[in-house]
Amino acid sequence: MCGRFVQDRSVADYVDWLGTNAASGYDGVPLERYNVAPTSKVHVLQESGNGLLISAIKWGWQPFWAKGKRPPAINARVETVSSSGFFRDAWPHRLLVPAAGWYEWVTNADDPKHKQPYFIHLKSGEPMFFAGIGREDEGFVILTADSMGGMVDIHDRRPIVLAPELAKEWMNPATTQQRAEVIARELGTGTEAFEWYAVDRAVGNVRNQGEQLVMPLDRGPGW
Repeated sequence: MCGRFVQDRSVADYVDWLGTNAASGYDGVPLERYNVAPTSKVHVLQESGNGLLISAIKWGWQPFWAKGKRPPAINARVETVSSSGFFRDAWPHRLLVPAAGWYEWVTNADDPKHKQPYFIHLKSGEPMFFAGIGREDEGFVILTADSMGGMVDIHDRRPIVLAPELAKEWMNPATTQQRAEVIARELGTGTEAFEWYAVDRAVGNVRNQGEQLVMPLDRGPGW
């Protein structure tokens, strides 16, 4: 996952799709964020003792002892996250990142300087929920898994996308750490559920926004 995704619907829409009524107090105004970038504040969903908590948290995780030594991480490999010292304080704090899809960049074999962005989404057109970990005051990361060949031409890693029932189980504080690891490692939505198409390279500039960024691009000569 290269670090950009889309949150187009309203928070209430995403929560309704998750299958809860916790969206009261939130209007139906679409977020219309078509180019979410690292370090920005992102709407995420968490379960607390008082029910569903909707927060805007910085995308990026860096424990206090690593500041100044390496950049904040935006993704975490599911194969190692539970045993990584870097994510030790984040791992117990599970959350969901609602999205419409994400972007990946593919290098042109004939011209390595030319990278074509692609937008990846569910074939069904439904919203999705990325598995994430983090805390409100320290940021979050998105968990990623091996693409297992299904998306290897686009990228060898992909965010872990959870169906609504698994998504709710993932963020439930009552879910054990062992069960959470099974969900993340084994039960994410398979690559066959996704499709992708080329989009305009304007998405490469974080200042660009708008629905036009996810519109299909007809590839010209050389692709």
